[in-house]
Amino acid sequence: MTSVTAHDYAWIRTSPLFALMTEYGYTLTLVRGRTPREVLDAMEAEPCGTAEGAAGLNEANQAHEVDDCWDESYVAGAFGVRGRDGDWTLVLGFDSGLGLAEPCAEGLSRGGRVVAHSTNGGKPIDLFHWFEDGELRTTFESPTWRGGSTPDDLIPLLRDVGLPLTLDGEHDDGAPDVDRKAAVLALAERLTGVRVTESLLADATYELGFVSD
Repeated sequence: MTSVTAHDYAWIRTSPLFALMTEYGYTLTLVRGRTPREVLDAMEAEPCGTAEGAAGLNEANQAHEVDDCWDESYVAGAFGVRGRDGDWTLVLGFDSGLGLAEPCAEGLSRGGRVVAHSTNGGKPIDLFHWFEDGELRTTFESPTWRGGSTPDDLIPLLRDVGLPLTLDGEHDDGAPDVDRKAAVLALAERLTGVRVTESLLADATYELGFVSD
């Protein structure tokens, strides 16, 4: 198992790309054992070509916004990556942090795993979701207030990546401060084996799908 911690994701605070993601609001989802096309189909996304890099994805999304502003539709981009236990699909959407609908994520996780994190932009709400074999196992905004069918299963990993928690999952007042978003990205890597870097997002060829309101 990777020993990644929040420190390994310190790059997000100096990254123009990540700043753009948080400004617009984003969802980044990792799906095991499904192709990009299968994931976009499950999202009921209408195929709309490809884009080079996150900049191309953002341009496609902005072009859509010019035509249909102020709704909750967006253009999602997906590409394949290698991770733990095989092939994964990474999906990125500048979607104001809406994320995948829970029934969609549950379906995609059957026989596999789905891990997602998001930020809604503005005064941020940062969410994390872990689905396993059709079930929402753990979700949280604050790691001390966890939901899902097994809300405490990730406590050891949450502590390992640097989040200030006690052994029973309460806030540890004596622990050092940590960048919580960086820790969540590290947690996602612990669960997927996929290292998300600026170059990975910036250089990938994305398969695009228009997700309607």
